[in-house]
Amino acid sequence: MTIRRLNVLFFCLLVLSNCAQENESTSTKEMSKEKSDLQKGTRHSLFSLTDYLSHNELLDQHVDSVLQTLDEKALIAQLIMPAVGRYGQTKEVINGLIKDQLIGGILMLNGTKEEFTSWIKEFNKSNIKYGNLPFLYSADAEPSLVNRKILGSSPVKKANEIESISEVISVTNTISKDLNEIGINYNFSPVVDMSPNKTVGYRSFGKNPENIIPWSDAFIKATQDNNIIATAKHFPGHGLVSGDTHKSLQVIKGELKEISNYPPLISNGVLSIMVAHIAIEGNNEYNTNGLPSTCSKKVVTELLREQMQYKGIIVTDAMNMGGVRNVPNNSVKAIEAGCDILLMPANARKAHQELLEHYNKGNKEFKASVHSSAKRIIRMKVCLGLI
Repeated sequence: MTIRRLNVLFFCLLVLSNCAQENESTSTKEMSKEKSDLQKGTRHSLFSLTDYLSHNELLDQHVDSVLQTLDEKALIAQLIMPAVGRYGQTKEVINGLIKDQLIGGILMLNGTKEEFTSWIKEFNKSNIKYGNLPFLYSADAEPSLVNRKILGSSPVKKANEIESISEVISVTNTISKDLNEIGINYNFSPVVDMSPNKTVGYRSFGKNPENIIPWSDAFIKATQDNNIIATAKHFPGHGLVSGDTHKSLQVIKGELKEISNYPPLISNGVLSIMVAHIAIEGNNEYNTNGLPSTCSKKVVTELLREQMQYKGIIVTDAMNMGGVRNVPNNSVKAIEAGCDILLMPANARKAHQELLEHYNKGNKEFKASVHSSAKRIIRMKVCLGLI
C-alpha cells in the first residue's frame, strides 16, 4: 500500500472517529436536554392538545406503548390528584406520595406564584428520580378566584365583572401566561353554571345567561391554545341548587335545566369536565338514589360519556367536600361511576390502597374502568408534550 493511500485511509478513520464522537456527544446533549426539559415542563412532543380528540394512529400507538410499561400500582396512581398548599397537604406529605409512586398529578391549592413554581420544579426532579410519569399540575385559576388562590398572579377582573368576549380572551391569556410560568398545565375553569347560586354564581359568566356558552367557549379555546387543559364545571349544573356542596350534598329536583350548557362546549373540544357532588331526584332517567353525581354511573357514564359522547377527561370535584365525604368507599364508587381523576381525596394513600384492593379482586368491569381512565390521562400527558 502506498504512503498516499495510507494517508487517505488514516484521514477517513479520523473523520469517522470524530463523527462518532460528535454523534455520541450530540446524543448525550439531547438526552440531557430532554431531562432538563422534563424538569422544566418544556414541550418536546410531536403531538399537541389539538390531537387529543382526533383519530391519530401514531398517537394511539405511543399511548399504548407507555401504558404497557405500567403495573397496576402505577395505573391507579394516574387516577389520584391530591392538593398541596394551604387547605391541602404539606409538601412533605406530597414528597412521600411521589416517592411511593401513588399519585399522577397535584392540585396547587392556595399559595404564592413563587412557591408553586419552586415546588413544581422540585416535584418534577423527584418524578425523574423515582421513575414516575410526569404530572398533571392543576389549579382553580378561574378569573374570580385566581388572584386569591395564587398570590402574586397578575390581577384580572372577576368573571361577573367582565364586559365583553374580547375581555374574556384577554383575561384568559393573562391567567394562562402565569400558569405556564409556574408550570401548571391544567386549569379547573371555566364555571359554566347559572348565576343564582351564591357559591358559584359570581364565578360564572351567567350574569347575562346568553353569555355563558360563547364566553365559556372563548375561555376554553384561549386556555387550550396556551397548551393548558380547560375544564367546564360543575356538571350536571350547580347554579340552580340552593346550597353549597363544600358543606353538604345538594339536590337537583326533576329536570336537569343546566345540562344544555354542555353539548356546545363538548362539540367545540373542551378537554376536561368536572362533576359536582350533587344528587338528582324526581328524574326517572337520572335519579342517583341519594348518591352524589360523582358516584353515579347513570350520570357520569350513561349521560356524560355515552349519551353526550364525551371523550375527554372527567374529574371529580374535591373528594373531601361535604357533598361526598361521608359516602362509604367513595373513591371506588367514583371510579366505578366513570370518573377518571379523583381530585383531592381526604387521604390519597388510603384512596390508592382501596382502589388497588378492589382492582386485585379481579372485577373485569372495574379493571377496564381503571385502564380506560389511565389511558385518557396518559394521552393527555402525551399531548401536553410531557411524555
